[in-house]
Amino acid sequence: MSLTQLNTEQLIAKCREQDQNAQLEIYNRYYKAMYNTALRIIKNTAEAEDIMQEAFLTAFTKLSMLEDNNMFGAWLKKIVINSSLTVARKKDSYREVTLETVEYSLAEDSHGIIEDELNSVKANTIVSTLNQLKDSYSTALSLHLIEGYDYEEICQIMNISYSNCRTLVSRAKESLRKKLQFA
Repeated sequence: MSLTQLNTEQLIAKCREQDQNAQLEIYNRYYKAMYNTALRIIKNTAEAEDIMQEAFLTAFTKLSMLEDNNMFGAWLKKIVINSSLTVARKKDSYREVTLETVEYSLAEDSHGIIEDELNSVKANTIVSTLNQLKDSYSTALSLHLIEGYDYEEICQIMNISYSNCRTLVSRAKESLRKKLQFA
């Protein structure tokens, strides 16, 4: 049976035995999602790639700390997010996300015409507006709305209290709403 036919749990078991081909297969399955996660937080393509690669190295060297092989993806994502937040905290400069990193779906109007250009403009507006928010707002909204983390998970990731998290996300949404009205 080839490695591509194995499920993640089986591949992680092989990775624990230092099987480099299994590690490569795991990398190939997860690298795009981890890169996009890092990019949404730090907004720099080169740094996002570095963080993603370092996260894989960390994960493979500390695989013994992973208790459940089924949780590898979530565990790896947490490593990427924590590394990204550490880098983001160290940076004070303005960060920008390129439009190519934004994924959007094509919509059809009632006549069946694809509104690709309109969606591109909307995505560009939202991304540029999100970049104008304070770093804490941008990070909280990315984790909540894009990554799908709930408040308790965001609390752990950002090391803030539950009430602070709810307030932060609420204020970030309101700030984004206000900025989008004037965009």
